[in-house]
Amino acid sequence: MIRVGIIGYGKMGRTRAAAVAHSGLGRVDAIYDPQANGALEVPGVRWASCEQEILEDPHIDAVFICTPNHRNKPLTVAALNAGKHAFCEKPPAFNASEVEVIMAAERRSGRKLMYGFNHRHHGSIKTIQNLVESGQYGRLLWMRGRYGKSVDQDYFQTWRAKKDLAGGGILIDQGIHMLDLFLLLAGDFDEIQGMVSSLYWGIDGIEDNVFLNLRNRSTGVVASLHSTMTQWRHLFSLEVFLERGYMVLNGLKTQSGTYGDEVLTVARNRTTAPAATWEDEDRTTFHVDTSWNDETQAFLRCVAEDRPVETGSSTDALRVMRIIDAVYRGEHYALKASPSQGTR
Repeated sequence: MIRVGIIGYGKMGRTRAAAVAHSGLGRVDAIYDPQANGALEVPGVRWASCEQEILEDPHIDAVFICTPNHRNKPLTVAALNAGKHAFCEKPPAFNASEVEVIMAAERRSGRKLMYGFNHRHHGSIKTIQNLVESGQYGRLLWMRGRYGKSVDQDYFQTWRAKKDLAGGGILIDQGIHMLDLFLLLAGDFDEIQGMVSSLYWGIDGIEDNVFLNLRNRSTGVVASLHSTMTQWRHLFSLEVFLERGYMVLNGLKTQSGTYGDEVLTVARNRTTAPAATWEDEDRTTFHVDTSWNDETQAFLRCVAEDRPVETGSSTDALRVMRIIDAVYRGEHYALKASPSQGTR
C-alpha cells in the first residue's frame, strides 16, 4: 500500500484524496493546507503542521501537490529531493527553464513524477487518441480547439489574478489542457504564432484571450487554439480531421457540470461521393467522468510496479511549456530542434 501525503487540500486536494482511496493502491496518511490546517476532520488522516513535515516523513512514499501555481515547481523539486514520488497539478512551472530544473531533480532522485493533465484521461479523448493512432482514418491533417469560460469579479480576488502567483492568465490556467491534447495527438509543433489579448479585464500579465496557431513542419499538421475567459458561457470543443474521417468532441463532463454533455461525433469522409451528412455520423455521449480516478490510478501503478510514467510525464510538461513560453514572450518563430522534440 502506497502511503500518500497531500499538500494543498482545496478542491483538487480533496479530489485526489478521493481518487487515492478509490484506487485500492494507496492511502492518504497526512495532509497539509495552511487555509484549513486541521479545521476539517478527515478520518484516519493526520494534519501536518507544515509542508516540510510531509516531505521529511520517512513513512510517506508519494506526495500530491495541489497548491497555487507558484508553489508547484519548488514543492516538486523538494519532494523529489526528499526521495518521494511526486504528482503535481498543472501548470508544472512558470516556464520551460523551470521544468528543466525539475527534470534534473527527477533524474537524480530516480523517483516517479507525473503531472495532472487530466483531460488525457477522459473517455472521449482516449477514444480519439486510439482512432488517430490506429491509422484507419489516414493521416492527421488539422485540429481546432476552443476552450472558454466566463469569470466574474470574485475570480480577481484570488491568487489566479496575480501574475507572480499564477504565472499568467487563461492560457496557463485552462488553455494548457487543450494545448496538451494537441501535443498528445500530433506530436511536437515547431512553428508558433500567438496573439494575446487583455482587452476586457485589463490586468497586466493576466490575459483573458489567446489565439494560437501551430504547425509541425515535418508532418505538416496544423492546429488552432482559442483560449478565453470572456466566452460568457463555458465551452469545450475539439475537432480532429484526418484524410478519411473526423472526430468532433463538444462538451466535457466535469465536476462543475457547466460544459454540457460530453458528446463525441465520429464519421468517415466521403471522397468519391457527396459530402458526409449528419446521418453518416456516429455519436457517443460519455455520461460518467472517470478521469480523476483513472489518472490517479495510473500514477500509483507506476509507483507500485516501478514502471515509467508514459503520459503526463515531465517531458510532456516541457513540451507544453516551451510553447506557452513563446506565446507569452510574443514571439512568432520556429522552435529549434532538441533531443526531446521528436515527431510522431
